[in-house]
Amino acid sequence: MGPARGTAKPRRFFGVYLLYCQNPRHRGRVYVGFTVNPARRVRQHNGGRKKGGAWRTSGRGPWEMVLIVHGFPSAVAALRFEWAWQHPQASRRLAHVGPRLRSEAAFAFHLRVLAHMLRAPPWARLPLTLRWLRQDFRQDLCPPPPPHVPLAFGPLPPRTCALKCRTGPVADSDSGPDLGAGDSCTLCARALQDEEGPLCCPHPDCPLRAHMTCLAEEFLREEPGQLLPLEGQCPSCKNTLLWGDLIWLCSMGPEEEEEDSELEEDHWTDMLEI
Repeated sequence: MGPARGTAKPRRFFGVYLLYCQNPRHRGRVYVGFTVNPARRVRQHNGGRKKGGAWRTSGRGPWEMVLIVHGFPSAVAALRFEWAWQHPQASRRLAHVGPRLRSEAAFAFHLRVLAHMLRAPPWARLPLTLRWLRQDFRQDLCPPPPPHVPLAFGPLPPRTCALKCRTGPVADSDSGPDLGAGDSCTLCARALQDEEGPLCCPHPDCPLRAHMTCLAEEFLREEPGQLLPLEGQCPSCKNTLLWGDLIWLCSMGPEEEEEDSELEEDHWTDMLEI
């Protein structure tokens, strides 16, 4: 009997957002933060410190979450992005970005920093999305985002499902791919082990299942000087695949989301200089 399609698992969400203060007494103030749940996080900010909001935003609402950058492969990657956006003058990655000008509004300055961040390593090679939650705040970034960073508009859709991987008999939704003893990498023909987490093409009927290192080497044939691929052509079905989509197959359970939400507190970013 042929392999069946495994159960799709929801992606873990890690985002870094920009708040804009609508309070007439503090209008124009902004705040950068990390979240695993944008809707909940903005409620916490507007609810004050007692509701889990940050002390910098407490008592100064209402706040609007006007944009969010998401698609980070891990909480640590998102937290480092948050720290650098909050402290561009202290980040060695952003030494080329000039300080805020006297005539420059906080919102405009943060957009200028963001534009350079999306073009600077290591973030320039991450599968990020720039989403304007409030389109009336939208401004063109200069320099523009890299070609592989899409612009999105409006609220986040319901939690997206991760790419589906062709597996053995359909597994329980909380378990990983069920690899049989005879399963092998499409590229090197060596055995696939459970702990290695094979990468699978999401296109229907494509048989690709490969070690992460094997597929990375295949994708980097055109970029031999790089360590992390951006995209490549599936060696089996020849469709173009984004590397970030392939590796972003982690499941999200309630315990994981609760653990990640603890990272939204301000004090975590003090340890993440980059």
